[in-house]
Amino acid sequence: MAQTLTEPVASRDSGGGTDVHEPGFGDYGKGGDGGQRAEAAKLGLWVAMGSITMLFAAFTSAYIVRSAAQDWVPLEVPSILWLNTAILLLSSVTMEISRRSFHRWQPITFRKWLLVTAVLGSAFLVGQLFAWRELSRQGIYLVSHPHSSFFYVLTAVHGVHLLAGVLVLFYVLALAARYRLTPGESSSPSIAATYWHFVDGLWLYLMVVLFYL
Repeated sequence: MAQTLTEPVASRDSGGGTDVHEPGFGDYGKGGDGGQRAEAAKLGLWVAMGSITMLFAAFTSAYIVRSAAQDWVPLEVPSILWLNTAILLLSSVTMEISRRSFHRWQPITFRKWLLVTAVLGSAFLVGQLFAWRELSRQGIYLVSHPHSSFFYVLTAVHGVHLLAGVLVLFYVLALAARYRLTPGESSSPSIAATYWHFVDGLWLYLMVVLFYL
């Protein structure tokens, strides 16, 4: 049976601007990633976050033990990390705006802020490269001393997990562009938001461990 698409309906969002409610945005999502598939995805997310938490807990234990040695050399915070931290915190704000826009059935706002979040995450990764370069210019490398080794390894591992989050955001954007997401049925935006907030919180934890523990 042929499907009739209606014209998008303009409405005013909570920020005072206008958005478009697209009937087709939901029609293509029915049965797309709901039900058992959604529950399995949520379970997989919690298992993954639990595994990552255990990994960094192991790193933290090794860090604490190693920092008690006499050859421990404290490492100063690379200045760009403050900007990086601000970028990542801002990305959590934009991620939450995107998630709430999706559940309010505002697909244009949802896609816009999800893209902003992905761009901010990418900017954070670029900033990490600059942080490593800042240290290398000071003659501090992976094998320079134990503290620098932990810094490079922990920030690299975190960067890999954040890169995975950025890729997930672009995947969700692709689903939205193909009208494969439906509020109340699609779990992808909520799963992406949960993971994103998790890796953001993990970065704050690493900052405390590496420089203030």
